[in-house]
Amino acid sequence: MNLNSIPAFQDNYIWTLSDSQGECLIVDPGEAAPVLAAIEQHQWTPVAILLTHHHHDHVGGVKELLMKWPDLVVYGPQETQDKGATQIVYEGDILPVLGCEFRVIFTPGHTLGHISYYSAPYLFCGDTMFSGGCGRLFEGTPEQMYESFQKLAELPDETLVCCAHEYTLSNLKFANATLPEDREITRYYQEIKELRAKNSSSLPTKLGHERHINLFLRTQDADLQGALGFNTPPQHAWDVFALLRQKKDDF
Repeated sequence: MNLNSIPAFQDNYIWTLSDSQGECLIVDPGEAAPVLAAIEQHQWTPVAILLTHHHHDHVGGVKELLMKWPDLVVYGPQETQDKGATQIVYEGDILPVLGCEFRVIFTPGHTLGHISYYSAPYLFCGDTMFSGGCGRLFEGTPEQMYESFQKLAELPDETLVCCAHEYTLSNLKFANATLPEDREITRYYQEIKELRAKNSSSLPTKLGHERHINLFLRTQDADLQGALGFNTPPQHAWDVFALLRQKKDDF
């Protein structure tokens, strides 16, 4: 399998996965033009689209792609039914695409119906998990996003986290300011600064590394709890997550 990220808008990535036969799937095509250009360049044949949620920068290109390939199956959650989804999927559904079996994981928080797709080692998680961070809570609650993160945290260390935005640098800037004594966060922050100065992508990232540098996966960490002002254990498991998200919003 060949994994590709197609830049779109200012900081989006439209992910594609293609096989040796040239068939490909497309994830969250927010605009059609860069996808059409990539398909022409690589001479791919698209067979499916995966949608994670209803926001325009993830679904805006679906209509134009369906005009060119009207038989494309478009998988998506209920909230994408009016955005071009042709097959509504739910938690635990298994989707056979490109010889892979993609499991649907319900990951609300960013939106109420957000889903992610997993077929080892690929995780297409839209705007739920970012490298070093998590999505904004536009519709859901901190508790929902915390529970979504717990689901994704159960996946293997080798999982390739294919998130939809290039937010790694800003996320690590926040993480470094929150835990300035954390050597791995500091080291990786410098690495990503150099990478982004060359306009190179920081994605995909491995879940095993995210466990170290993504504060939203470290809410049980005593150092992090102390840095956030928790002098006693939090009442709820998601309280640390909620305060962390609030501080990131205000950062």
